[in-house]
Amino acid sequence: MKHHLTQLHIESFTAEREWTVDEIPVLSAALSLPRPVDEGRVAGRIRRYYQLQGRAFLRYCESFLLPAAAAEYRLALEASRPLPHFHAELGYYITYNKDGFFSLYTQSREPAPGAPPLLQRRGDTWDLTAGYPVPLQSFFPRGSRWRQRLWDTAAAEIRRQEAAGVARYHEGWQRLLRRRFDPDHYYLTENGLSFFYSMYALGPAAEGIPVFSLPCGDLFSGLSGQKKTPAP
Repeated sequence: MKHHLTQLHIESFTAEREWTVDEIPVLSAALSLPRPVDEGRVAGRIRRYYQLQGRAFLRYCESFLLPAAAAEYRLALEASRPLPHFHAELGYYITYNKDGFFSLYTQSREPAPGAPPLLQRRGDTWDLTAGYPVPLQSFFPRGSRWRQRLWDTAAAEIRRQEAAGVARYHEGWQRLLRRRFDPDHYYLTENGLSFFYSMYALGPAAEGIPVFSLPCGDLFSGLSGQKKTPAP
């Protein structure tokens, strides 16, 4: 009988790089990403996926962040200011790892001269039986208005936060909820499903990455009972 993974056993793989201008360090980068230690096709596919993500991050740092860091270095040199040394990082956070699902998000933090550091988050949820990411709509009954349900959940939370004075979003955030929604921006948790928006998508930098949660309820009903619902 073929054995199916119900969870992954993970270790971290890490890497660091440093770039210089005139032999002076101007940019450094560090990453930490998951590396499954299980054997088999599924674990191997997920392992390769995050290896590629790590390489892509380092290429991004060299191709896009390094020129900006070099420009800031030269400006500081001309103005006799302290020489800058920028730092970028990429990490991961496992949010659910059982019942045949491996869910997490990776998040990078990169320098943005003259502005707060830019946070970029990516959500991944893997079906450990098939070895592929699970589309968000798979967790809802076929034909249901699942997008509207998520937008309503986010809208209720935004109204609560603004009424309590703990957050402030852009004017017209109701329209932005729909226009800037990305169905890939989600991950599972013990309490259900969390979905998020990119930094600046709904509010200023102070709001970071807005995250909204949908409790278990009917979650997983779209999978025809093949998976167990996360424990409440």
